[in-house]
Amino acid sequence: MKKQEVFSYLASQQDFLNRVSDEIWDHPETCFEEAASAEILCKALEETGFTVERGVAGIATAFTGTYGHGKPVIGFLGEFDALSGLSQVAGSAEKCPLENGANGHGCGHNLLGVGCLAGAMGMKKYLEETGKEGTVIFYGCPAEEGGSGKAFMAREGCFDVLDAALAWHPGPNYGSSGGGMLANCQIYFRYKGVSSHAAMSPHLGRSALDAVTLFNVGIQFLREHVLPTVRMHYAVTDTGGFSPNVVQPTAEVLCLLRAPDNTILADVRARVEDIARGAALMTGTELEIDFVKACSNVVPNNVLGFVAVENLRELTLPKYSEEEMEFYSRISATNKGGNAEHPISETIPDFKPTDEVFPASSDVGDVSWVAPTVSVSAATWPVGTAAHSWQAVSVGKSSLAHNGMLLSGQAMAGVAIDLIEKPELLEKAKAEHNERLKGGKYECPIPKGVKPRIISNKK
Repeated sequence: MKKQEVFSYLASQQDFLNRVSDEIWDHPETCFEEAASAEILCKALEETGFTVERGVAGIATAFTGTYGHGKPVIGFLGEFDALSGLSQVAGSAEKCPLENGANGHGCGHNLLGVGCLAGAMGMKKYLEETGKEGTVIFYGCPAEEGGSGKAFMAREGCFDVLDAALAWHPGPNYGSSGGGMLANCQIYFRYKGVSSHAAMSPHLGRSALDAVTLFNVGIQFLREHVLPTVRMHYAVTDTGGFSPNVVQPTAEVLCLLRAPDNTILADVRARVEDIARGAALMTGTELEIDFVKACSNVVPNNVLGFVAVENLRELTLPKYSEEEMEFYSRISATNKGGNAEHPISETIPDFKPTDEVFPASSDVGDVSWVAPTVSVSAATWPVGTAAHSWQAVSVGKSSLAHNGMLLSGQAMAGVAIDLIEKPELLEKAKAEHNERLKGGKYECPIPKGVKPRIISNKK
């Protein structure tokens, strides 16, 4: 069976794929609460002949779909979680929530999971028709946004069987980028003080809010003494109350730290925790450090990056009607950096290896430490559209979104077929992976006792 035949097979399945993606769009769920979305994908996997295992790694919304036997073992990293506060009517060029304050698929993960399903279906079809050895595993990975679901799965060894892992992400452009992404960790710092009358007996009080304030001031001074690529974000999630005439007995800050790799992040985290302890000492308060989650830096793979772009270029980019283009132009015009005259990307840039680190994070990083990993991108949003925006939600059911999802699935299936037909290619990817690790091995940045955390947006 030729690769183009696999591409044609996936094109024949587009209505099915669109339906699954749209169903997930209709059920936007966040951070380990994606019960409906996970079940939609599990049923789609079963319908297409995969053996499904639910609740993997002890996570209710994590699952796998497996087909085949023997080597190579190729994984497809499906995501399906939404974002809080991004509810939006589909097909509207104006901001218009379906439900105020509700969730929405502002990062396109309704497309992401189904695009990976398409890739897995393509590899499965190839194995069926050729009778060749190989195993395809679709990974249902929850809580990429703020939960690091893949890191928890990696900690439990879910990806250890892989020879390579394939992923993609929706966006305004086609291609595959080199370079890495930042490691991160998220930690609550909770202070407990003593309440008192702020005027008559302030000397008897111990202000937890003062501790949070001093902690944040310490963070500001630390910024000068870390690498420029380090990022330190925080949100004060409890100020202790609304009465200024009371010394606040409780306060809490949620801190998100990012660094170019796990080693640097560990050092930054230790320094931040020292600042937190210092703030407690200065204010006479008690401190609780509550580690939420972490994810590793992405280890790039240039061998797979070149192959990914080659496969994208074997595909024909879609065309759109005047009515569709008019809508995409209106969406593009609402974005800084948009282009209403040319709202759709029409080129596939060359793959460019780079040592630069993209200033964002993804739990794909944890998989990339375990096996050679590559991520494809495809145009699912008009030019200029930002991730985590209402515009991305609005176009999530459009033909642009559906076509980009299909192309990504076809390209990933093509990469998988290349790795089966050309064993030397996989060996080169593994050799690069080992060279980048420099003899190191994956160590999950999430301590063993930490469990996945549900952070709900329900009112």
